[in-house]
Amino acid sequence: MEQSDLRAISVVVNGVSHRCRVEPRLLLSDFLRHHLGLTGTRVGCEHGVCGACTIHLDGTAVRSCLLFAVQVDGHELRTVEGLAASDGTLHPLQEAFRDTHGLQCGFCTAGFLMSLLPFVEAHEDPSEAEIRDAMGGNLCRCTGYQKIVAAVQKATRRGEESP
Repeated sequence: MEQSDLRAISVVVNGVSHRCRVEPRLLLSDFLRHHLGLTGTRVGCEHGVCGACTIHLDGTAVRSCLLFAVQVDGHELRTVEGLAASDGTLHPLQEAFRDTHGLQCGFCTAGFLMSLLPFVEAHEDPSEAEIRDAMGGNLCRCTGYQKIVAAVQKATRRGEESP
């Protein structure tokens, strides 16, 4: 590709500004993984079905495999790498996943975390049905959904033990 065919984009990812030149058809998921080295964002189905590539675009959960990098020019992104504090302290939702063994093989975990974070922040004591509805757009190849539900229950109950 000719250098002149590249497009300049400017994005803030996890609080850090980046200015890059990218191919117009470069997927956002590939930009994050290959250009910025943020490999926590997984690429599963590449059709927006599995949710493994979920990130936040200006605070809204989106599938990064369905967007081109040029579409996020001027926007703010948050990936799973941006959840933990700078000192390495895990986000309470990450801690809940660890504590309840909601990680399984780990491939889908980043997508679940990024999809469920807005739900956890908005709900103090959701029902199991509400949690399952909130995670409906994410697939776990290990089918370990019950432990993910337990993690969300733990995170939303602010540290109380889940049943």
